[in-house]
Amino acid sequence: HVAPHVFHELGADVVWHGASPNGMNINDGVGALYGEQLAHAVQTNEADYGIALDGDADRVLICDGQGRLYNGDELLYVIVRDRMRLGRVAGTVGTLMTNYALERRFAELGVPFARAKVGDRYVLELLEDRGWLYGGEGSGHLLCLDCHTTGDGTVSALQVLAAVRRSGLSLAELTADLVLLPQALVNARIERGFDWKSYAPLVDEMTEVERELRGAGRILIRPSGT
Repeated sequence: HVAPHVFHELGADVVWHGASPNGMNINDGVGALYGEQLAHAVQTNEADYGIALDGDADRVLICDGQGRLYNGDELLYVIVRDRMRLGRVAGTVGTLMTNYALERRFAELGVPFARAKVGDRYVLELLEDRGWLYGGEGSGHLLCLDCHTTGDGTVSALQVLAAVRRSGLSLAELTADLVLLPQALVNARIERGFDWKSYAPLVDEMTEVERELRGAGRILIRPSGT
């Protein structure tokens, strides 16, 4: 009811997909959780860009005309780099899940970077604590506190598109100097109350893997919020 009209009123030719809610089909095969579907729709309709929101519209995923998907880490980078061209960026917040390459790239650019616990509310808390304006998660929760007070996928998408317009460059060009490191996510079920932090085989394995990585990567083991 909102996003397609916003982009249309700003001058885009909009093709709608998954915008007919019936009360039961939230995130049902479309949206930010299904990037491949977005890429297919963009190429089928020969669009310049595709924008996918999740059901409550706080997450965003963007696809370019070649069908390449850009996650929240890459989109946050585009926004921050755009703001850097306009003025100073005091710092940026990610989460424990943020790709290590983004942290290293910001360090090269002299932009302070801090990690919050996973969850956009924790990103917001750390931003407010540091007095910074920009942060987000790889899942597509992005915060630009100079534009809004919470995660809003439509507003976040507009910040990315504004960066594209201002720079005259494509998303591929804007992210060319950010090469994400390989990242794997594995879920393991454990019994409630199991003290995994003190489980010797796990501790030994983590120590060995960290030794092999030699500081070139990260290991994160955390309990899921769900």
